[in-house]
Amino acid sequence: MNAKDEVSVVDNLFHIDQMNSHNENFALYFKTREKAILARGEESNYINDYPKDLYIYDYKTKNSSPLISYEWFPARAKYFIEEYNFPVFPDDFAYYLLKDNKTLVMISAVKSLNANFKFDIVERKLELYPLNGKFDFIISSIAKKCGHYEFKENYKCSFYKPLISSTLIN
Repeated sequence: MNAKDEVSVVDNLFHIDQMNSHNENFALYFKTREKAILARGEESNYINDYPKDLYIYDYKTKNSSPLISYEWFPARAKYFIEEYNFPVFPDDFAYYLLKDNKTLVMISAVKSLNANFKFDIVERKLELYPLNGKFDFIISSIAKKCGHYEFKENYKCSFYKPLISSTLIN
């Protein structure tokens, strides 16, 4: 397998740095911060070279704004995960946009962080993702949801590719 083939395999498993909503009304994308951040590490402090924030771009209004930013996210995440003593960055997660186009399921890409979140895009509300969630996460790359959506409809499965920051694969 050559490098070109490896890139196409990664593209098939993940949306990298940008993805459109299911209804194509908006896009979610990672944007690099203008300043580096001094962060507390397990063994020493370190500088996280320009971490990325998650932004939303509205195709109708042509406006872009931060959705999940380092300005508020680490403090809010810390509220839910008191046992984890290190900063959490928005680009430390894989983001699954559900079919409702308003719910993001955030799965941690940091092995020592044993917490996942649910984020309501409309309400801008972060919650701890329940451990008894209805999704089967396959190798942390594809989420599968199966069921009947309407009484007369056949049993159907939907697969979701996550949005990840390119820093996770570098």
